[in-house]
Amino acid sequence: MRRKLSQFGTGMGHHTTFPNSHSEANPMAEEFVPRQSELSRTYREGDLIVEIDIYEDDEGGWLLEIIDEDDNSTLWEDAFESEEEALDEALDALSEEGIETFVGPVQETDESG
Repeated sequence: MRRKLSQFGTGMGHHTTFPNSHSEANPMAEEFVPRQSELSRTYREGDLIVEIDIYEDDEGGWLLEIIDEDDNSTLWEDAFESEEEALDEALDALSEEGIETFVGPVQETDESG
């Protein structure tokens, strides 16, 4: 299973723009605006709800982010080769780790002891 990169206080989702390789060389070039996958969806377990957000990156892959109702976000580090692979990972993670893992702010853990 791919590991999640980190959790953020605000979801990136389809509102994010990514500079493409051309924009660095040419500031007048358009920024890449990712396309959201039709496989993105709302996921509910009991009273908890998250958004599974799948969107393309600027290199041909698909990014996965799970966002709770308060815009806390968990973003996967690696891009997926397909939209379906990203959705499968999201559903597996929600099933195996529980939706509670993806709801609320990041819980700081003390790994020193």
